[in-house]
Amino acid sequence: MEEKFEYEYKSHSLEEKNEIKSIKEQYIEKDKMPESKFERLRSLHSKVQSIPIIYGLTFGIVGTLLFGTGLTFFLEWASFWYIGIPFSILGIVIALFAYPLYKFVLKNLKNKYRQEILDLSEELLKE
Repeated sequence: MEEKFEYEYKSHSLEEKNEIKSIKEQYIEKDKMPESKFERLRSLHSKVQSIPIIYGLTFGIVGTLLFGTGLTFFLEWASFWYIGIPFSILGIVIALFAYPLYKFVLKNLKNKYRQEILDLSEELLKE
């Protein structure tokens, strides 16, 4: 009896390969994926712009809500004026600090990421 070795090779089609890559990318951790220089530049710029906005809006909204709560205590329930006035004043103070806080955080983040953003920009412009 003669033993025979058979081998069959089947290659995946282009559509199958693309689907395999798509599935693989869903399971790769984002931290482990290599990031291009342009993506890194874009993410740093987004971070520098969005974080100060979040801080400023949060302070503005909290201040406005405190002011409104104090105003409600003062106007609707006159017997709580001693609570309403301090709440309103506190709300005004917090809301007034929203924009300076935004500018402060923006300045600090620009200083923190300035060199890396400038280096990445120069590298990308030379390519």
